Amino acid sequence: MLTALVVDDEPEGRWRLTDLLTLGGWDVVQAAGPENALRQAALLEPDLIVIDASTSRMQAPSLFRRLRGVGSRARFLLVVTDPSEVLRAEAAAAGALACLPKPVDPRLLLSFLRSRTTGLAAQDHNLADIREIDDLHEQDIDADLDERLQEIYVATLPGRLTAIASGARSGDPVAVASAAFTLAGTSGQLGYREVASLCQAIARDARRGVVAHSRLAELRQLTNA
Repeated sequence: MLTALVVDDEPEGRWRLTDLLTLGGWDVVQAAGPENALRQAALLEPDLIVIDASTSRMQAPSLFRRLRGVGSRARFLLVVTDPSEVLRAEAAAAGALACLPKPVDPRLLLSFLRSRTTGLAAQDHNLADIREIDDLHEQDIDADLDERLQEIYVATLPGRLTAIASGARSGDPVAVASAAFTLAGTSGQLGYREVASLCQAIARDARRGVVAHSRLAELRQLTNA
């Protein structure tokens, strides 16, 4: 199994990217910042390092170079809300596969990664041959991958709902918000719009310290849980 290291200062950002990669069959480890990322990369030697720079204090291209300097052979991806041409160029110069705009579409992301992290593509660091993710279209997505994503989503849904319910039972609105936010992101990106909207409402309430049990009951009913 391929291993990914997800780096972001914000827990919710780490969990959203972790969720997407896990759906695609990756073994994922998280790091909360650049120093932690350097330690994790040295210990685990991941195949892929994904940095969400939207809210990060770090300079991602600089971190890429530091990782290369300590011997990391991982492929790099940068995720940012509004990637500029300057940032794209800096990321490519530092050895990144691509600079991806948020929100990241899971199907396009995993299709993009699968063609670049297996076989000879995983060993070739010549960025001249790498397409931007913007060049991918729906017809490029493997039907088997799409089906697998749907199957994994359905299989893992009970655990995600349990995490929200457990936070509610223990009176932990932070845990409720985090679990609901993660499920909202994946649900929306895989086409479960009603689930995503309801989870966003639950997360908003929880951030205000309110756990709306009526919304939790509605979520269970909506997902037939």
